[in-house]
Amino acid sequence: MYNQKKHPFPVTSCGRRRSNMMSSPLNMESQEFMGKNQLVDRLGAQVGNQNLANNILKERGDMNPDGSLTPNGQSRDNMTAAERALDRDNDGRNRIYKPETNSTVLARKESNEPRKTTKGKGRNFRSTEEGAGMTATGVKKYKAENPGSKLKTAVTGDVKPGSKDAGRRKSFCARSKGWTGERGKAARRRWKC
Repeated sequence: MYNQKKHPFPVTSCGRRRSNMMSSPLNMESQEFMGKNQLVDRLGAQVGNQNLANNILKERGDMNPDGSLTPNGQSRDNMTAAERALDRDNDGRNRIYKPETNSTVLARKESNEPRKTTKGKGRNFRSTEEGAGMTATGVKKYKAENPGSKLKTAVTGDVKPGSKDAGRRKSFCARSKGWTGERGKAARRRWKC
């Protein structure tokens, strides 16, 4: 088996190398180089070799052949580790920096779904006693906020065998078969499963 020398990440029990492991030398040795103007030192600590770090920076276009930083390298050097990580992982989505791993994670997305209110004027959901599920008002509000949505209310009445509503009911009942929560059971009763 090929054994890669000087790899910055340890091998896991399954034989893989994971960069997000807390015991990684990446996290321990490079913690002191988190600030501005420490790009070269930080990368050197991460890979364990200053020459390798310089070669990586040259490949990325952050360093000139003479060892001076390019304008792009200077702008990255003027960033903190957090700013560099956010810049590196910039994919247009909202991200949060995690200093313990020097990486970013996706921030919790604001949901487009309406707030689950079951009481009062303008409620979007039925109470458990009423059979759970969304109200017609809730469905209308959701469709307004999500154009193109095909959300519909429950099929509660008698349906003709083979009709679209019969298919929706059959599909819902099959999909919700394992629901054991109070609201799930109430919704299944309302759909007449």
